[in-house]
Amino acid sequence: MDKALAIAEILAYARRNRSPLSVLPPEAVLRDETEGYWVQDALHDLLAPVFGTQVGHKIGCTSPVMQQYLGIPHPCAGGLYMSGVHATGASLRYGNYVHVGVECEIAVRLGRDAVPSDEPFTAETIASSIEAYYPAIEIVDDRYADWRSMDAPTLIADDFFAAGCVLGAPVTRGKAPDLLSVIGRAVINGVEVGRGTGADVLGHPHHALVWLANHLAASGKVLLAGEFVLTGSLVQTAWLNAGDHVRMELLGLGSVEVDFKG
Repeated sequence: MDKALAIAEILAYARRNRSPLSVLPPEAVLRDETEGYWVQDALHDLLAPVFGTQVGHKIGCTSPVMQQYLGIPHPCAGGLYMSGVHATGASLRYGNYVHVGVECEIAVRLGRDAVPSDEPFTAETIASSIEAYYPAIEIVDDRYADWRSMDAPTLIADDFFAAGCVLGAPVTRGKAPDLLSVIGRAVINGVEVGRGTGADVLGHPHHALVWLANHLAASGKVLLAGEFVLTGSLVQTAWLNAGDHVRMELLGLGSVEVDFKG
């Protein structure tokens, strides 16, 4: 755990100072993704005084387009902090990020704790914990000198690019469309740059939530009522320039917008 805290302190310093992170020193190399999540836990404790308490989770690499883009064939999780959650129409400062990008996502809010039982979660059992869905923009930050040189454990340790989200209006579970039929469009400055469907997210966004609930349960943690979960991008990450206007449209769930001022 001393090693985990030492690495978390390196990551926290870089995050607080918006300093592009190079490859970790040899003594700080993580052996596997389990160690990555240990460091992530320590990092959350260090960053909470700066960015606010953790209010949810992001799941990355849940669609073929993102797995191929990042070269990671399975989901990975990170944390969302209170100060990073914004309502649609927000205007954010481009300079608050190292290299900001956006992703088109279906988000969920938990209405009750997803309490583990003797059996793993399934799509059916997890659905009863969902209160509402949101059209969402995940804000990601390329905080690295060269992200392609970073391995999965290190990316996991640093919250897997997570930098917040922008949420549209909620749609209650009873009024939501069939998520498989939701078409998501990523539009930057009026130009469509990507398109995907709810079916691209591990076959169904609930499957991503199942993965996260089981992943947390394996280390004695629980998805909590009131938490938000970003289930994964329907499109490849779009990296932005100062002044860009972003709009994500999710058929049946609505739209969500944000500006990144210079």
